[in-house]
Amino acid sequence: MEKTIHINCDLGEGGQFDEKLMPLVSACNIACGGHAGNLESMHRTVRLAMEHDVEIGAHPSYPDRENFGRKHVEMDEEDLRLSIEGQVLSLKQIAESEGGKLSHVKLHGALYNDAAKDERIAENIIKCLEDLDADFKLFVPLNSKISELAYGKFDLYFEAFADRNYNPDFSLVSRQENNALITEKEAVFEHVFRMYNDKKIRTISGAEIEAKADTFCLHSDTPSSAEILHYLHKKFAEKGIGVKNS
Repeated sequence: MEKTIHINCDLGEGGQFDEKLMPLVSACNIACGGHAGNLESMHRTVRLAMEHDVEIGAHPSYPDRENFGRKHVEMDEEDLRLSIEGQVLSLKQIAESEGGKLSHVKLHGALYNDAAKDERIAENIIKCLEDLDADFKLFVPLNSKISELAYGKFDLYFEAFADRNYNPDFSLVSRQENNALITEKEAVFEHVFRMYNDKKIRTISGAEIEAKADTFCLHSDTPSSAEILHYLHKKFAEKGIGVKNS
């Protein structure tokens, strides 16, 4: 197959289905101690990624396990930088100790959303990642502050979400709303194929917005995530499109 699609998934978060999901994705974003994860889970998930030739990414977040990193945490800039630095370096060192390499960094949860809209937070994160002086890609939201500020400083992969609904301003529908998630496999495929093929997102208002994404995320804790990924493989294959690395 000449055409490919790049799919990523957040793993190493304590979920039950990592072994089922890993062979089905192009890249994994591994929790590295902020919202979830520990040294043991990082080693285990890195080894699993290497076994299936999946790109290894660090998935840093606010240090807030109680809320799974999904709520804003007010932090001093230096404290936030030290936290992100510690999380990314921990995963990087573990990947290298297992004979692998850190491919990318993708922020998690509230930190991801905050960096998309808050210039101060985005600048602080970029400075922190630049100081690491490492060669990795940065996964960023579409139409975001962090993508604007990181342009030319990192190899950017623009990300769209396979299992989340969007507002017209490119923000994700809040998880507090009952229409935040897309969980039916047919609807997920329709959503992703529109973004991949037509370069458009159909928002909850019904309006379509332009979207040129390089990678598409399916969350490991979305109900029936493995079933959805198998279905995506099948439907994309029918259209002559393969999942990269699969």
